[in-house]
Amino acid sequence: MVIRMGTCSWKYDSWQGIVYSKDAKANYLAEYSQHFDTVEVDQWFWSLFGKDKMKLPEPKVVNEYLNSVPEDFKFTIKIPNSITLSHFYTHGKPKGAPLEANPYFFSVEWFNEFLNRIEPLKGHLGVLMFQFEYLNRQKMASQGEFLKRFGEFIDQCPGDYNYAVETRNPNYLNERYFEFLNRYGLYHIFVQGYYMPPIKSIFDKFSNYIRDLAVIRLMGTDRKGIEKLAGNKWGQIVDPRDGELPDIVEIIKALEERKVDVYLNVNNHYEGSAPLTIKKIQEMLAS
Repeated sequence: MVIRMGTCSWKYDSWQGIVYSKDAKANYLAEYSQHFDTVEVDQWFWSLFGKDKMKLPEPKVVNEYLNSVPEDFKFTIKIPNSITLSHFYTHGKPKGAPLEANPYFFSVEWFNEFLNRIEPLKGHLGVLMFQFEYLNRQKMASQGEFLKRFGEFIDQCPGDYNYAVETRNPNYLNERYFEFLNRYGLYHIFVQGYYMPPIKSIFDKFSNYIRDLAVIRLMGTDRKGIEKLAGNKWGQIVDPRDGELPDIVEIIKALEERKVDVYLNVNNHYEGSAPLTIKKIQEMLAS
């Protein structure tokens, strides 16, 4: 088993002196990969801006990432929201405007095009992550409908990738959901933050369903609040979560005992500086 720890993105000038030297700006990823063995890529998630404004990874960027990391480095990549959003965003529309269905939701064709674009990175892919927003009754009639549509989609997807699932519906975290993941060879993403239950409670209740891989994402609960505290500079801890971290460490140790591969992705918005949070966790695991 392997425990990999990395951050959610890496493009932060304020990590100079923590991760980066002063002359690293030309290629932060290359220097980042000397300190960490995984990173989360979310830039390709933001692909859906309207019917005529779709974006996919550019070959130049994919090759740049490929040539910036060592052989054993792994990316965890958020799958484009053009595939995971059931409806278009309502930002900028009048309050109460009707929802408009996204025709690309669970599109196998669009997903295969995405996989084609990132094909050069295949040897460096740790996990491809399906992140779903909170689905109210207007967007999804029931959990059963969601699982049915997801199952029909995943049945048509290539089977030689690690796929993980992040739901923002606390009511979906039940035996039916975890049985679905195991039936389709999917993995669960434990999310700390975004109004989801503490991951310790979910792990304690459903740990028997965890097989050979798990993803933990430490995201934080107050994005705007911590941005204000940090001044959008991410070089120090500004909101310590020392009460939660022992639970995270306990989960990692339990998964290690079971020989489960772990990907831990930490966001700056969790405590104020993802690299320093990882350092704290590493010290706790070593103690």
